Amino acid sequence: MSGKHVAVLMGGFSSERPVSLSSGAACADALETAGYRVTRIDVDRNVAEVLAALRPDAAFNALHGPFGEDGTIQGILEYLEIPYTHSGVLASALAMDKAQAKHVAAASGIPVADALVMDRQSFGPNHPMKPPYVVKPVSEGSSFGVVIVKEDQSHPPQVVTSSEWRYGDRIMVERYVAGRELTCGVMGDKALGVTEIIPQGHAFYDYDSKYVKGGSRHVIPAQISPNIYQKIQTLALKAHQAIGCRGVSRSDFRFDDSSSDGGELIWLEINTQPGMTPTSLVPEMAAHAGYSFGEFLSWMVEDASCLR
Repeated sequence: MSGKHVAVLMGGFSSERPVSLSSGAACADALETAGYRVTRIDVDRNVAEVLAALRPDAAFNALHGPFGEDGTIQGILEYLEIPYTHSGVLASALAMDKAQAKHVAAASGIPVADALVMDRQSFGPNHPMKPPYVVKPVSEGSSFGVVIVKEDQSHPPQVVTSSEWRYGDRIMVERYVAGRELTCGVMGDKALGVTEIIPQGHAFYDYDSKYVKGGSRHVIPAQISPNIYQKIQTLALKAHQAIGCRGVSRSDFRFDDSSSDGGELIWLEINTQPGMTPTSLVPEMAAHAGYSFGEFLSWMVEDASCLR
């Protein structure tokens, strides 16, 4: 392990650049402490040229959002034959497209909410679905562009068709599922613990509740019944395998336990490039499973490969 040269890819040019810089810096620091020789790369359009000249033993992908987790950077790494962490080209592209990932998950028997995909400009004065529902970009992360339309709202959200919208024209309109926000990571071929996310002062787990200090509280293990806990772990692993993920992923769920019939558990999406700061969700899950941050990252580096 000592002396292996790892290029940590971070930054990039998506909406999630600040998150990626934070993840990348934390990973680079921890990998250096673990004994690796680390080169930090703030990814720009010339990244293929930089990597071809550098020829690291492995690339740790700490990019988030389009280009970094949609199969694009993965294709560059495959072409250069540089082993890399996380999922490969196809799984990354599939997971980044929420609508396509939902189709694969549903075909695998994973419960999903009813949804439709449409062009944002086709939003008219009438609701495309009976409220409450959620509008989200098809290919964004970190809750960018997510709008919750409440039951008493008289018209669709106007921001979706405005010039302020910067998240692409394809949007998904999805039935709103009330209840608790739960998430579960997968590491290789095993599910990690289940975390409940409790936003603090926010209506849902939006960008600020994810990344602003005190924006949310994480409870691991989640205080839910053992059968629901185990079911979430099973579904997270099932989604990871069905979509073809490698390394580490994280699946998000909603659980409505307000009814007396056992409640409704819905899979929302899978994230192939979860946040990687020491206080991010998946490193917390790894810590709960007995891995230090450095051990967790080292596992990912040693797992790195091409043809993922």
